[in-house]
Amino acid sequence: MNLQHPSELRDYLLGAPPADPPSSGPPRAGRWSVERTMLDRAAGTRGTFTGVVIFSPDGDGGLRFHEEGTVVWPTVNWPAGDNDTFTGPATRDYLLRPADTPDAMDMLFPDGRPFHRMGFSPEASQDRHWCDPDTYRVTYVRRGDNEFSYVWDVTGPRKDLLLESVLRRLPATTATPDRLGSNP
Repeated sequence: MNLQHPSELRDYLLGAPPADPPSSGPPRAGRWSVERTMLDRAAGTRGTFTGVVIFSPDGDGGLRFHEEGTVVWPTVNWPAGDNDTFTGPATRDYLLRPADTPDAMDMLFPDGRPFHRMGFSPEASQDRHWCDPDTYRVTYVRRGDNEFSYVWDVTGPRKDLLLESVLRRLPATTATPDRLGSNP
């Protein structure tokens, strides 16, 4: 990993333009709403996830990624075959580290294992991750100053999924919430 470049992507995710002088308060966190559609192509079922993603500085030039919200996913109770829907909380966490280019960051699992590269430039907007025995392919698209999306196309012998996420920047708040998904 080459840390010589300041990260334009990091600034975008935090919502802190590089020209802004540092504030005397706590580091700014980037808060984004997330809406995800989930399609299991093999089963023909669709689900959703809605919630909040928080990008927060980690003190080493990188970011912490925390997502929390509610997932709605159809289930099938076997052998009766009764259709049901699971609705419940879901969370996940990742680490983002500066990459060798200012328009990308390397995303890691919380234990430090590599996951994929995140970026919006043509050179960094697509990546893939092998999770034996399935392949995860991701494409990122920046839709403007306050919105971006990414799509995971998961294929293999165990999974056949299409996961489409749209993130929209939430307005900055003056107070820090005590819970990531709550309002101050």
